[in-house]
Amino acid sequence: MIRVGVALLPEVDPARDDRWARAEELGFAHAWCFDHLAWRSLADSDWHATVPTLAAAAMHTSTVSIGTFVASPNFRHPVPFAKDLMTLDVMSRGRLIAAIGAGAPGFDAAMLGGPELSPTQRHARFEEFVTLLDVVLRERRSNWDGTYFRALEARSIPGPVQQPRPPFVIAANGPRGMRLALRNEGWATMGFADHGAEPEAWWRGVAQAVARFDELAEQAGGAGENFARYLDLMALAAPMGTAEKLLDDAGRAAELGFTDIVVPWPRDSDPFAGSLAAIEEFADGLTAGAVT
Repeated sequence: MIRVGVALLPEVDPARDDRWARAEELGFAHAWCFDHLAWRSLADSDWHATVPTLAAAAMHTSTVSIGTFVASPNFRHPVPFAKDLMTLDVMSRGRLIAAIGAGAPGFDAAMLGGPELSPTQRHARFEEFVTLLDVVLRERRSNWDGTYFRALEARSIPGPVQQPRPPFVIAANGPRGMRLALRNEGWATMGFADHGAEPEAWWRGVAQAVARFDELAEQAGGAGENFARYLDLMALAAPMGTAEKLLDDAGRAAELGFTDIVVPWPRDSDPFAGSLAAIEEFADGLTAGAVT
């Protein structure tokens, strides 16, 4: 059966946010926090930091996996971020997943006042970010002298609960990013269609992304054991649809070979306007085996 997760915007006081516990009660496999400094039309609205939000989520839940969706080097350095991930994995007793992307132009890229990078530079930084993050999480003491990052005697003690480290899910549509995903534990995509595309055009873009990934995986000799494929349905679910539509979307994703999907938690207004009743009915349908 395909695993389903929900993505929550960090707009609620983390100490009083009951959405995480409700997601667990409904049986969702994973729950994610958007990882941005500010985001699109909500840039001037309430928006809390990802790591403290996930720390609170870890304390409010006991079984659901939690994670970043998606972290990027736009405003993060691998050394302190590895410490954050290590601590979140400890606090959640080994339930952390790190979804990571290259980072696009926008608020996250501009707020720190750094130079604007070309797509080639962003990918090079991305690969170095993932590589160093992996090293620091695996080793008790690390050194690194790279193009974009340095580490001097960086400590990771006591280390994460999950060994050798929590799983990395790499968000990528290009071939270099997909190859990076194949060297890790998972791949995430929204497909190739432009934002706002009609549903059928969007699904065609997803199928094209899958075909490209399958070709690269075959060239690489296959993905690793238990490798996960995540489909980000948030572009398709804005605003949220009915439970019937969500179940249909989950079925289409499963047919394309995805092991996991991520849908947005409904909000009172756009983006992701919808009702809690729809997500509850969707969860009931999953439990009843409406999607295999």
